[in-house]
Amino acid sequence: MAAMNFGAIVRSEQIAWRKRRLSNRERGWQNNRQYEHILPRRDWELNLFPGIRSDGQVPLASYLNANKVKTHTGVHNLCSSWILCANMYFPFRSPNGKALLAEFLKAKVSPEITAVDDIELEYEVPDVRFKPGALLGEESGQRGAGQTSPDVAFLVRTARGEGLVLTESKFTEHSFYQCSGAKKERTGRLGNPDPSRCRSFALVADAPRKHCHLVKCERLYWDHLELTPSAATISSACPAATGAYQLFRQQALANALKASGKWDLVVSAVAYDERNQALFKVIGAGRNKADVRASWTSIFGPGAAFTHFTHQDWVAWVRSRGGSEWRAWLSWVKDRYTY
Repeated sequence: MAAMNFGAIVRSEQIAWRKRRLSNRERGWQNNRQYEHILPRRDWELNLFPGIRSDGQVPLASYLNANKVKTHTGVHNLCSSWILCANMYFPFRSPNGKALLAEFLKAKVSPEITAVDDIELEYEVPDVRFKPGALLGEESGQRGAGQTSPDVAFLVRTARGEGLVLTESKFTEHSFYQCSGAKKERTGRLGNPDPSRCRSFALVADAPRKHCHLVKCERLYWDHLELTPSAATISSACPAATGAYQLFRQQALANALKASGKWDLVVSAVAYDERNQALFKVIGAGRNKADVRASWTSIFGPGAAFTHFTHQDWVAWVRSRGGSEWRAWLSWVKDRYTY
């Protein structure tokens, strides 16, 4: 399915769902305009599976408040990938839900996984030594804003100890966004005086700490990333500058956590809609970009594993193995997302 059509198709699906299931017809605001697929901000919980609304069994709003997680700016957008992520995985924080997730992650992510201890949104390790500010130089951030906080993290166990599956969740996005350090210098901002460097990965790969503008911005990503000898032959431009910025940051975080020795297993993962294949065309430059799923581990060397799975994979797993406990969720997800 072409990327230019996928977003429009999802918007149409979500608007149709709203007309079927919600009595609220008021158009919400986004970027100073009103849209049919945007709810009024005050009614954002209508965007959630009923079981995780404030009056549900696993209230999301209470979790966000208790853990000081900044509410995502797009929570009232019916096409929000963050809301999709919450609807897909947050309801499974019960013992039975965690057991179901453990078997899924064992099959799709790593055979070493034996249990899921918790499911966290916008995750950061509580220990100050392992927060993004300390590891990545993202001092001004918090959970949900201004720092590398994976959309959802599965805190798992293996036969030898604890593990983390740090997961970026996507829906209609066309990429993993462009590096903020690849933008031209602007008055009053610490912009890049020479963005052409970002389009020459051979240059960056030869001396990242000299040629990557993020280093000048006191970001520490390259302290935790090791390039393979063939990295510059796989991508002509720095992957962070061509649409893999979030993966670049999450990989740096995952590598740093793995290198600490505290966790037996650390994985950087992507959960996505199987229809959105163009999402991954972010390696290289020009029209013929390579697929990040096949190229990522050939660019970045030893460290945390990288993998991916689809939201549809997860729903199919629950449908075939979850039992009657999840019947209402399955019905709602099928109606809402066609999964």
